Amino acid sequence: MQDFSSILSRFESISLEEMDGVKLMERTDTKYVFPITELSGILDGMTSQYRLLEINNVRVQRYESLYYDTKDFLLYRKHLIGKPDRYKIRFRRYIDSDGLTFFEVKHKNNKKTTSKKRSKVTDIESGMIQKANEFVLKHTPYQPEIFVPSIWVNYSRMTFVNKFSQERLTIDTNLNYLKADDQNKASCSFPQMVIAEAKREKAATVSQFIRLVRNIGVREGAISKYCFGIYNLINDVPKNNFKPKVRFVLKMAKI
Repeated sequence: MQDFSSILSRFESISLEEMDGVKLMERTDTKYVFPITELSGILDGMTSQYRLLEINNVRVQRYESLYYDTKDFLLYRKHLIGKPDRYKIRFRRYIDSDGLTFFEVKHKNNKKTTSKKRSKVTDIESGMIQKANEFVLKHTPYQPEIFVPSIWVNYSRMTFVNKFSQERLTIDTNLNYLKADDQNKASCSFPQMVIAEAKREKAATVSQFIRLVRNIGVREGAISKYCFGIYNLINDVPKNNFKPKVRFVLKMAKI
């Protein structure tokens, strides 16, 4: 991964407690993918407009996530065909926050609203035990015993807050996948890809970040990190519906 520390040091910091005060009740989410070779210029153009999350003196936080699915990848398949009522199930560890770990369930309903429920756990588990089982029963229509570990999704994240409008921005780099419970340790990585998401109030004007990415010819659009990993790591799953999205993402990232 490239070293952006000199640019990041120029941002005014914001703490996790301060960032929690940026509430986005009615928001619009805009996603972008672009090559890491463009990131320095984009960050340089953001320094006066944004504050950067800092936790334990760390400004680029590392995330580790272990996703669960059924043996025939039911959750992936539902996403593939655009089912309006779908779930993602995972453990997530925040490495640079003293290993803080949660078990999480994300749900996108038929109104295209996404909610996330999570419960703090001591560590990522290779199998869902009592606390995670109870959480799946409470927050999904599924029985927990149908789920097995599918893939690890790991990356580094920078989180920004706009100084002048209600906007939160995440920029993810160093995307890496590892197939769960695979003796051959099948993996793939995309160090040249940046994935960004801007969350803004619906009435907010176009932000400085969005102006910067538009100026380099990047168009709005992204893909689920989980589904992108399954597409690239798992052979015997349907892929045709995802091919246009994958082609778009790879084009934007110049891969």
